[in-house]
Amino acid sequence: MAYTAMSGNGTTAGDDPLQTAVWRLRSRACWADAAALLQPVTAQAALQRAALLVERCLYTEQGWEEAEDALRTAEALAHSDDERGAAACERGQLAYAATLHSVRDRADEARAALGRAAALIAPGAAGRALLDFRRGLLAENLARSPQAARAAYRRAHAGATAHADPLLLSFTWRHLAGLALRDGELAEARHGFAESLRIREELGYLVGTAPALVSLAETETDPEASRLREEARRLFRLLGGVPTWLSRQLAPMPPAAGAATA
Repeated sequence: MAYTAMSGNGTTAGDDPLQTAVWRLRSRACWADAAALLQPVTAQAALQRAALLVERCLYTEQGWEEAEDALRTAEALAHSDDERGAAACERGQLAYAATLHSVRDRADEARAALGRAAALIAPGAAGRALLDFRRGLLAENLARSPQAARAAYRRAHAGATAHADPLLLSFTWRHLAGLALRDGELAEARHGFAESLRIREELGYLVGTAPALVSLAETETDPEASRLREEARRLFRLLGGVPTWLSRQLAPMPPAAGAATA
């Protein structure tokens, strides 16, 4: 896994054993254990470690101080433009997560950090696709601008394709499908959600599989929709209630008026 934290390194046979171990822990929501395998003595290792702990904040709403500490170490060790840009990208993601989860409003910091990353990461570089994706997240969830989000997700999708980053593709497929569903494009949404789920299952990205199942269920009718949601609930329980924000979508539906509640 590269410092972008969206790389698929460690997911295939022949990869570095350390990266394979990090990936297996990360994919099972064991971010702290994965981070503990990395010694932050180089810029690359420090960036990867920070990225893991930032991702943990987004999925668990915990570990903010540890992520901040890891990020400061990564920023101190970053020397090249790519390294400084990657650190800024993680800084923006952490600020975005804190804002999204109502820990603290850091929207301005998120925008500034991602803008700084855009000035440092060259167009066409591997880290640019992740940056574009995260700028899409800000546009969709903080600025409430679906058009800007769609443009950013499409750039990220093209970049992830060019750099053969399947995990990032699973995210761009899912978020483009979410925008399509919002616009009433059911077939397009179903296709995107199905592609996202397929990639995550192939990679063994267990922590991202339950959200993918829930999203696909939104485009299906029963009994398939119920089957997908039940599988999502099983994975959600298996991972100890992670990602935390999925609990709202998996809550039992209230009974219909007049229906028996026993």
